[in-house]
Amino acid sequence: MIRTQDDDGVRVVTLDRPDRRNALTPDGLDALEAAVTDASQPVVYLRGAGPAFCAGADLDVVAGLDREGAEAFAERGQRVADAIADADSAVVAGIDGAARGGGVELALAADLRVATPEATFAEPGVKLGLFGAWGGTVRLPRVVGEGEALDLALSGRTVDAESARRMGLVSRVTDDPRAVADELAANDPRTLRAVKARMRDDAPPETQQRREAEVFGELVARHADAIADRRES
Repeated sequence: MIRTQDDDGVRVVTLDRPDRRNALTPDGLDALEAAVTDASQPVVYLRGAGPAFCAGADLDVVAGLDREGAEAFAERGQRVADAIADADSAVVAGIDGAARGGGVELALAADLRVATPEATFAEPGVKLGLFGAWGGTVRLPRVVGEGEALDLALSGRTVDAESARRMGLVSRVTDDPRAVADELAANDPRTLRAVKARMRDDAPPETQQRREAEVFGELVARHADAIADRRES
């Protein structure tokens, strides 16, 4: 269900269940979490096999859950989304085809969401009497704003890649999302980790600024020779 391949500074993590539009079971979520957290590469590229990115939770699993089991499944998905957000690696979600429900929520946890022109996005849970519970009600308003988030989640409507870019749901629209992962991997890995950590820091602003200065000092000291060479060139 989850395949990994390490290549030139990028770990490619593929959701590989195309016959089910890469819908995730509990075991699939666990395997995805391990694939992301175990990565030593500076960049993780998350993609789906076949014509969809990810349909979210496997509804056959959801249909068999009682109340406690459903709550546990939601918490499992939240844990995986948190692992993506908190990973040392920069995580790029390459979205080609349909992203639905939990698929959108996992992409929201990534650092960059890069879509092909064929990508589409929806939070259709409301049509089934459900909603996105893998952190969707938390991350979606942060990424696109409360108004757009409510529109998507309350209507269940589908938006195309360009509409998603305009609302901030995706960072770029390109024919080759993997190239963006390679672009990031060409940068200094320590700086990638530092920038991600600083951007993800939710400490009070004064603490964030102090940490920012400290890490900047560490990087300058580490790269002093390269900075001097660049200045003299």
